[in-house]
Amino acid sequence: MSQLETAIFAGGCFWCMVQPFDTQPGIESVISGYTGGHTVNPTYAEVASHTTGHTEAVKITFDPAIISYAQLVEIYWRQTDPTDASGQFQDRGDSYRPVIYVNSPEQRRVAAASKTRLAASERFDDPIVTTIEDAQPFYPAEEEHQDFYKRNPFRYQIEEMGGRQDFIQNKWR
Repeated sequence: MSQLETAIFAGGCFWCMVQPFDTQPGIESVISGYTGGHTVNPTYAEVASHTTGHTEAVKITFDPAIISYAQLVEIYWRQTDPTDASGQFQDRGDSYRPVIYVNSPEQRRVAAASKTRLAASERFDDPIVTTIEDAQPFYPAEEEHQDFYKRNPFRYQIEEMGGRQDFIQNKWR
């Protein structure tokens, strides 16, 4: 068995970022949580108040022998609007900004190369503004935010109607 690795991505509401990764072979877990801020162990209410500096993110534990970090980055791009630094779709503000948090020089190299390729593809008219930042302490969100798409399918469907699915259909088909 190979050594498991982790990847951390912020791409708007963490409820909407779990399912695309959770369904892939080689994924051990996808945890919704908060990272990149200045408060220790923040709550959902604190992060939602936009005073902690955190982004909503997902921490993915994966087996690189089955799915590579590069493949995860490609899945990530296809869940986000990489040209919107002010949030994602209906979710606005710093806690929803798109960030790839890297925890090694190799992850930084892979993410930066992927971002460069995406910019060169001219798929988007606007610049790619997703940032690549060093991983910070990651705090798992409260239990009710874990596996949200499975536990609250109707509410999840409503969240997905906030523009994310239409964007994915239009830009990533």
